[in-house]
Amino acid sequence: MVLKAVCVLKGSGEVSGTVYFEQEDCGPVTIKGNIKGLAAGKHGFHVHVFGDNTNGCISAGPHFNPENLSHGGPDDEIRHVGDLGNVIADEQGVASFCFKDRLVSLSGPHSVVGRSVVVHEKEDDLGRGNDEESKKTGNAGGRLACGVVGITQ
Repeated sequence: MVLKAVCVLKGSGEVSGTVYFEQEDCGPVTIKGNIKGLAAGKHGFHVHVFGDNTNGCISAGPHFNPENLSHGGPDDEIRHVGDLGNVIADEQGVASFCFKDRLVSLSGPHSVVGRSVVVHEKEDDLGRGNDEESKKTGNAGGRLACGVVGITQ
């Protein structure tokens, strides 16, 4: 069985985009999308715990971390489920991406459905910074845009 989900990202500025999720059976989730209106370069890209954007992206809460681990990169053994690393915007401010993730799911305890995707203003240092904030957020800075992940066909 194939499960699919979508997230429409909107921010207070020009940043917007769409992220698609697809999972076949219990395999890894393919995450692909386009985000526009970004400054050129890397931007932290995470799933946050709450599907609540009533007070802007701040209502999304912290990174989705059901195992209560330290922040890390998508290929790290120790990381939050919601730690998806960085998306990279080109000189036109567009980040186009497609990758697979082994921890994110569209069902069960690691499901991202009903949670928020957030794109951040700065590069995620993947927990490799020498400060406490690195182990929580990757020093990715402010929240530029967010949206709630919902099931689609």
